[in-house]
Parts: sequence; structure tokens; C-alpha cells
Amino acid sequence: MNQSLDIRTPDAKTDLAGIAAELGIRIEQAGTGRTVLLLHGGGGPMSVSAFAGDLARFKQVITPTHPGFAGAPRPDHMTSVKELARTYVTLIERARLHDVLVIGFSIGGWIAAEMATLRPAGVAGFILVDATGITVPGQTVLDIFSIAPSEIASFSYHTPDKYRIDPSKMTEQQLAGMKANFATLAAYSRAVNGQDPDLRERLSAVQTPALIVWGESDRVVYPDYGRAFAAAFPKGRFALIAECGHMPQIEQPQRLRELIREFEHALPR
Repeated sequence: MNQSLDIRTPDAKTDLAGIAAELGIRIEQAGTGRTVLLLHGGGGPMSVSAFAGDLARFKQVITPTHPGFAGAPRPDHMTSVKELARTYVTLIERARLHDVLVIGFSIGGWIAAEMATLRPAGVAGFILVDATGITVPGQTVLDIFSIAPSEIASFSYHTPDKYRIDPSKMTEQQLAGMKANFATLAAYSRAVNGQDPDLRERLSAVQTPALIVWGESDRVVYPDYGRAFAAAFPKGRFALIAECGHMPQIEQPQRLRELIREFEHALPR
């Protein structure tokens, strides 16, 4: 058996973890089936962990922790979204993964978009969920560093009071983790305020199918920004989720799963 082509075997999973470690990436793996590379947003891997576990009932889900998040070390050279994208493309290529579905949330969607511009042969499709990364006239990306952590929920959720964080009730360890995540997010995106001025133009050369999913109540990046993102992909499609903000994987996971399934079934075989 050529184990490099079937990462569902235990030995091959070990090889994938080893390749990821060589690249400075920590990953979690679960499930069997089509490979999904799940890229978390600024909230860290915990913001997608429940959704990853749900997807793993039907897919083989690989969930990296971006260097610097959740206590993971960040190599000195890892300072940009482009570098993260190159690293994940290298992971796919070195592990000889094929027919991969890349799903990215918020800054993870930006990473996925940058990956798309590199046109990795092993990727069948991209799904960007409330992504940042492009410049759109008249649209802005919320500067989360300028507001109190307790107020981020007001911009991120359709029902913010249900998910609002009270820092006074957090442990020292939780506060330290949140502070570290913010510092890492700033290292990757604050200098450009979550936008790469030439990414939108570079996406025009991408021929891989892309689904752009947006929460109707997102006020971190508004739906019109998402529509522009979808239009930037030659084979892009936009889908809006009602009663949902910036975190569909938390507020509307069932609807998000349905959209993923519909997109997957429409991919070329």
C-alpha cells in the first residue's frame, strides 16, 4: 500500500502529523472520508472544535492550530497570512493529500483565499466563512483591537448576549490564552487591518470552485464584503445565513453543514 495516498490509515496519520510538526504546525485529526482542512479564525482552535468534531462523523478533518494561537509556538519567519498559506499548501503537497476541501473562518478564510492563489493541485474546493483579507471600496473590517473584549460579541453574533464574554469571570489561564491569541492575530493582520490590497485581483486567476458563506448579522465584516469576495473568484458562489453573525459554526452549524454538503455534491468528479 502507498500510505502517502491514504491518510486514513494509522501509520499515514502519524506521517501527516510528523510532516506538520516539521513545518512548525500542530494539528488534530479525526474521522474518515474526504479530507477537510479546517482553518480557525482569531478565536483560536476552540472556536471551531465543536464543528470539527461534528464534521468528523462524515469526513477526515484536519484542524491545525495556527502558530502562536492557543499556546502553540510561532517561528520567527511566521509573520504573515501569506506565509501561513504557503505552509498549509506545503503540508498538502508533502503529504500527497488529494480531493481536499479547505474551509476557513474569518482570518482562516483569508488564509484559504491566499492558498487558492497558489492553486494547489490537491484541493477540490474552498469554502470561506465570514472571511477577511480583501479590500472592498466602501467596506471595512472591524478593528477588534480598538474595542473591549466584552464588546466583540456585539459585532460577532446575531444574539450577542448569549455568547458575550465576561473577562471578570475568566481564570488567569483563560485570560492569558485570550491575550496570547489577540497578540498573535495582531502579528498576522493588524498592520494591514485584515486586508491585502492586491489579493482581490490575484483571486481572478483562481479556477478552483469557491463558496463564500456569510452571516446576515455579521458586523465584523458585512455581507456586501462577502458578496465582493465571492465575485472575486471566477467560480465563486455566495450564500447568506439568516439569524447568524460572524460565527456560523457556532450560531447556525446545521445550516452551515447543509451548505458545505450542497457545495461538495456540486464539485466536479
